Amino acid sequence: QVQLVESGGGLVQPGGSLRLSCAASGGTFRRNAMGWYRQAPGKQRELVALITTDGSTNYPDSVKGRFTISRDNAKNTVYLQMNSLKADDTAIYYCKGWIAENGAVYDAWGQGTQVTVSS
Repeated sequence: QVQLVESGGGLVQPGGSLRLSCAASGGTFRRNAMGWYRQAPGKQRELVALITTDGSTNYPDSVKGRFTISRDNAKNTVYLQMNSLKADDTAIYYCKGWIAENGAVYDAWGQGTQVTVSS
């Protein structure tokens, strides 16, 4: 089973930046699409960034131009660079992997890391 561990969350002022990391163990990382989700209090979990196995990326309009997802297959790590942060970005951020093994795909989630944007 693949395990995902996020890091890099914290408190940042509006307009600031943070970089989240998600380290994967187990499985073959380069074969897996990876993504970042977030969940704010009282709201549904939403996708904020996706990166495929060939490096293609996708973002919702709410973060496009501010967030950048990247991956380092040699380090089994996916990153989320967040710039120009707003109070609305405050949430728990989760790393997700679409894990391809033995002809099937299953979801793997990290435990989440808190991001708080406040002055």
